[in-house]
Parts: sequence; C-alpha cells; structure tokens
Amino acid sequence: MGPLSARLLMQRGRPKSDRLGKIRSLDLSGLELLSEHLDPKLLCRLTQLQELDLSNNQLEVLPDNLGLSHLRVLRCANNQLGDVTALCQFPKLEELSLEGNPFLTVNDNLKVSFLLPKLRKVNGKDASSTYSQVENLNRELTSRVTAHWEKFMATLGPEEEAEKAQADFVKSAVRDVRYGPESLSEFTQWRVRMISEELVASSRTQVHEADSPEKPPEAGAAHKPRARLAALKRPDDVPLSLSPSKRVCASPSAQVEGGPVAGSDDGQPPMKLQPLHFLQCHSKNNSPRDLETQLWACAFEPAFEEGATSQTVATCGGEAVCVIDCQTGIVLHKYKASGEEFFSVAWTALMVVTQAGHKKRWNVLAAAGLRGLVRLLHVRAGFCCGVIRAHKKAIATLCFSPAHETHLFTASYDKRIILWDIGMPNQDYEFQASQLLTLDTTSIPLRLCPVASCPDARLLAGCEGGCCCWDVRLDQPQKRRVCEVEFIFSEGSEASGRRVDGLAFVNEDVVASKGSGLGTICLWSWRQTWGGRGSQSTVAVVVLAQLQWSPTELAYFSLSTCPDKGIVLCGDEEGNVWLYDVSDILKQPPPLPAAPQAPTQILKWPQPWALGQAVTKTMVNTVVANATFTYLTALTDSNIVAIWGRL
Repeated sequence: MGPLSARLLMQRGRPKSDRLGKIRSLDLSGLELLSEHLDPKLLCRLTQLQELDLSNNQLEVLPDNLGLSHLRVLRCANNQLGDVTALCQFPKLEELSLEGNPFLTVNDNLKVSFLLPKLRKVNGKDASSTYSQVENLNRELTSRVTAHWEKFMATLGPEEEAEKAQADFVKSAVRDVRYGPESLSEFTQWRVRMISEELVASSRTQVHEADSPEKPPEAGAAHKPRARLAALKRPDDVPLSLSPSKRVCASPSAQVEGGPVAGSDDGQPPMKLQPLHFLQCHSKNNSPRDLETQLWACAFEPAFEEGATSQTVATCGGEAVCVIDCQTGIVLHKYKASGEEFFSVAWTALMVVTQAGHKKRWNVLAAAGLRGLVRLLHVRAGFCCGVIRAHKKAIATLCFSPAHETHLFTASYDKRIILWDIGMPNQDYEFQASQLLTLDTTSIPLRLCPVASCPDARLLAGCEGGCCCWDVRLDQPQKRRVCEVEFIFSEGSEASGRRVDGLAFVNEDVVASKGSGLGTICLWSWRQTWGGRGSQSTVAVVVLAQLQWSPTELAYFSLSTCPDKGIVLCGDEEGNVWLYDVSDILKQPPPLPAAPQAPTQILKWPQPWALGQAVTKTMVNTVVANATFTYLTALTDSNIVAIWGRL
C-alpha cells in the first residue's frame, strides 16, 4: 500500500461524499499502512471526522498534527505502535482501541489516561479505574517533585547560574524521585520530567515578574520555591489496583528477622530484613481457602536499564504463573493454563528489530511443568507468543544460557536435557524454536547450572543420582551427548549416586550444592576440581567449606545465590530461610575449618494469618533474592508467596 489519496478516503468514508470535509467515519483497516503513509496535509482536510479505524496495519508511530480535532473514536489494534504520546492531539477522544500492539505496556495505558481526560473506554473496557490510578500517582509524584525542588533550590549558592541549575534540577528529579512499582517506572519518570519542567518554567516566569519594578520585592526572594503545584497533600499509601491479588495478612506480632546464629563469629551486624507481603495468588479456582497448592520456582525479571535493579518477580505453582511487584505486593500479571502444573520459570531479554528497523527490548518469560510444554510469555503485553513441545514427560527445570539470550535448556523426567534456540519472534510475534542438542542423563535432572566461567562450553546438572557435567559446545559434531564427568563429594564410593537437589554458582569459581550430605551445603571449587580431573570420568570435588543447614531428610529444597553479594540462600521444612554471607569465609586462607559454618542469619517464619488462624508451619521450597539483595521471595508448599524487604 502506498500513500493515501483523496479518492481512497472518499471510497472508504461514511457518509459517502465527494468532499473530505463531510466524512464522519473512515475505515483504513487492513491496508498494510506504514506511518509515513499517513499524510497530515491530506488527513487534516477531514475536518468533521469523528471515527477512524487504523487497525491491522503496520504503524509504528502516529504522525503529529493530523488535524483531527473532532475525533471521538480511534481504533489502532494490531499494529506495531511503540509510543502513545501523539494521541494528545485528539483532546475529544472518548473511545480507543490498542490491542495487539506488543510493544505497548501498562505504562502506555497510564499515559493514555493522562493525555486524554475525556476517554471513557480503552480496549472496550471502562477507563475510570485507570484514570483513578493516574490521579493517585500524579498527586504523589507532584508532591515528591515539589519537595525535591524545595530541597534542591535551598542548596544553590547565589553565584550559580539559574538556567544551568534548573536544567540540573530536571535531571536530578528524573534520577532521584521514585514512587510506585518498578513496572510503572517508565510512566512515573515520564511524569516526573513533565512536572519538573513545569516547575522550572513557572520559576522562570516568576523570576521575570520579579525583575519588573511594579512587583513588590518579596516576589523575587532568593532561594525560595518559585512555584508550587497543586495537590501537595500526601495520599494514603494504598496499593494500586492494577489487578486483584489475594493476600494473607501478616500477624502484627510477626518477628522481622532472625538474629545472628549462636556460634557465628561474624563481627558484622546482621542484615535487616522484614516481611512485606504474603500472597495467595496461585489458588485453584481462585479460592481463598486454598492452602495446599505447592509453589516451586521464582525468578526476578531482568532490569531494563544497565546498573538498575529489578523488583519484579515471576512465581509459579499449580496452573498459574504470576508476576509480582515486590515493593507493593501487587500481582501485575497472571497467566493460567488449565490442566498444567508449573514447576519452573526463567527470564531472558531479547532485542527485537521491527520492520522499520527500530530496536525494541522484550523481556520474555519461559514457564514449564507437568505437561512437558514450554510456554513463552510476553508478560507486559499479556499474551503467550509461543509453545514448545519439548518433552513427553514433565519438565523439572529450565534455564536460559547467560551466553546466548535465545538458548534455552530444558530438563525432564524423561532423563534428557535439551538445548533449544527459541529464535526471534516473526512478524506475527510468534517464536519458532529449533533443537540444538540432546544431553542424556542416567537419572532425573533436578537443577541446571551453566558453568559461570564458560557458560557456552559446560553445563552442570544436579540429578537424582548425583552431579554431572556436559560439553555443550555447538562447534562439536555430536548432537546427542552423554555425561562427560560425574562429581562426587567425598573420596568414598558410598557418596556416589546421591541426590543433588540444590546447585548454583556463588562466583565464577565457587559452586554451592546441596543434597549430597544431610544437614550441610557444600562450597567447592569448579576451577580446582576441573583442572585436576585429567581423563577421569568420576572426580571428587575440591571442597572449600561446609555450611550448616537443616538436618531434615526431606528433599527438593532448592538453594540460590546472590553472586554480587556473596550470599547463599535456602529454605527448610519449618518455613525458615537460611542466609549465608560466604564472602568472608572464602577470603580465609586455607585450610578452612572442617566443621560446618553456621548461617549468618535464619529468618524465622513470620506465621501470617489465613482463614482466621495463624499459619504456624510450612515448607519453603525455594527462596530467591534480586541482584542487589533488596527483595527476597520465598515460595511455600501451602500456596503462600512470602516477600521480604531489606531495611
């Protein structure tokens, strides 16, 4: 389809007329229109147009100055729009359709509500609730930016140039003013910039007025706020109602954190953590009485900006996958698959190039479980964009390769690990995965762990029968491979074949593993172990230290690490979280003490209330922290997601 013509507009317009100025409704859907085909000089002649359908085209942006000031209904579904700010040119818009634009997120929904005050319906739904959210956000952001302005101006010296100082203020406000969940940060930073620029503009106006001899001297008093926007009163701290979430309220007497464990010689004060939220968001049939659904895995979403941290976590259990904002406890998204039981989730960040050559970032979530299927979820756009029929039996765990963002390992009860390339989505935003490698195991694989120093060359797996390693280099001819090396955790043969149900790298060398011995977590050196293996197929690991853990005989408590902080985490059968700061242990000169090292802290189960009584005991199946260790998420076998925050 080429540029639009007056003849085409009259053919597809209603009522039929030989004058563009009399057309009130125009259908331009399904014409494969690009953004450059929308000619403002032509469209501005539609002076009475009230309804416009641009659905099912290839629009990436809406041009400015289309001149459709009377437009009341706009349909832009199934395009490639990545920005909504151009909609402000339609101040009378009442109905808007944006479904099927995969690059638009909840942030864009909020922008739409802010830009179009007369909007009644968005995507066929009432827009009033979103408008209320925007009002609350705007009120709080205005208050915070104004307070930041007062503090900023109070620090300026009389010699500083006003123009430069005001430009610095806008930058500092965008950088420092934060409010609401991280998933809304694009909207909040957008509004912070607008509010800051309004303050600066108002300040300049008052400065000019102060220079006028007609004004009294106090109008130009130095270093006081030049302007103050309305709505400075701080609203009640009520979570935003983006989507319903069922909560288990914490007991008022719940203890915030466990103290340092007796016997620990660590002179540093323990990290302060407090329980923030307890959620029942995986309930079967959404029943608030469900305290039985087992929750198995969680993973923090990759941060959108380098150096930033994530507070959004994906959790799975039962037939649901949930995405939760840890700060507010709000369930941002929920995906359900009837008849499925999800066991594992993993994130990857893809850089997608649109048909016009623009780059867009996608965070894609992979989820898998009982049915042997991998579902690829575009979480922020709210749809499943691919299903991989990976195994005939249940998938126990999966993980993306740190070296290749499209490479996905899946491990199944069929005793196979498969490496997939999910590829990039096609023009319909669908994935077509291809199989790269098959790794055979002698027992069920439980945990996957690409080797930190060479993730594109070696893969570790904790299995029912022990810990094994595979060569996963793709430049080798064999596409089906057996275990290259089996690791054992003592010199005696009796240690061989024991279950390893916890496995993670603490740094590029040190591995934390659990399950080979009761009551302990083992820290061992990958570099020393691999370097001394020779040609052996069974190798004893070089143990660096042992960590004291629960003496339970129960299995499948998964451990995790926070490599940037040198922290190891693991739950137990009592609902506790065992926390180890191993950075100091690993700095000690050899030989390290033979006795297991006590945990730095044990976070006691806070005993939240549910169904009118305290949940006094549960099992924490897995616990994961974000990279900066500001939030910690624990999943239980009683359908409770527990979120802790660092003070």
